[in-house]
Amino acid sequence: MQSRNPVFSRQRTAYQQGWYAPPPAPDQYQMYNAPSYAPPAHRPMTVDDVVVRGFITLGTLVVTAAAAWALNLGPAFAAIGAITGLVLALIISFKQSTNPALILGYSVAYGVTVGVVSHLYNDLYNGIVFQAVVGTALAFGATLAVHSLRVIRVTPRFTRFVTGALIALLGLMVVNWLASFFIEDGIGIRSGGPLSYVFSIAAILVGCFFLLIDFNDVEQGVRAGIPERYSWLMAFGLTVTLVWIYLEILRFISYFTSND
Repeated sequence: MQSRNPVFSRQRTAYQQGWYAPPPAPDQYQMYNAPSYAPPAHRPMTVDDVVVRGFITLGTLVVTAAAAWALNLGPAFAAIGAITGLVLALIISFKQSTNPALILGYSVAYGVTVGVVSHLYNDLYNGIVFQAVVGTALAFGATLAVHSLRVIRVTPRFTRFVTGALIALLGLMVVNWLASFFIEDGIGIRSGGPLSYVFSIAAILVGCFFLLIDFNDVEQGVRAGIPERYSWLMAFGLTVTLVWIYLEILRFISYFTSND
């Protein structure tokens, strides 16, 4: 089944084109002169590989966020981290890079942003960060259960729908930002009103749907026997999705929390 996840969209194409296919069978002369045991061209990726890389990638982001929180870095650092993280994410996604330095670089850059934003929210609404972390963990666990029980099957049509929904959400965010220059609160999707509730719920659901796609990509990658190094790319995709869900849950909870 082909995946249309923005992070993993080229992975199966690479497999089909033979970028990391096993070497051709040796001819008769080589068979008589070759050693009795030939090591495989690559070690296939396992679920454990993704779990370990996921802990490293997400752990790096969390540690960096904690450091940014402790140092009480200002909004300027959050902006720099967001821009740097976005650039690295685009490079990783379009090049399908499995370079750990790039992926951990994203974790560090966006960790600064997450740490600063979390600190600002917690100053306004004490305890909101812990609630958002718990909410993100529950969303991850529930989505994993849905995937394991096959309640929702990831089909090409489902993937197209989720990708389209993401593009629509991002488009609305851009329109809201542009409108805010002329109208207070823009079109109202971030103002804290009823429309904001609907937008945040939709954004969280889209994030959970992308988690389903991420889980399916891991499963399909293991079945296809792709190289172990691609576990870094899988871990990157999961981290990006979890950051999206966390930030949206953080904002959603703030609508119902008093800053007294």
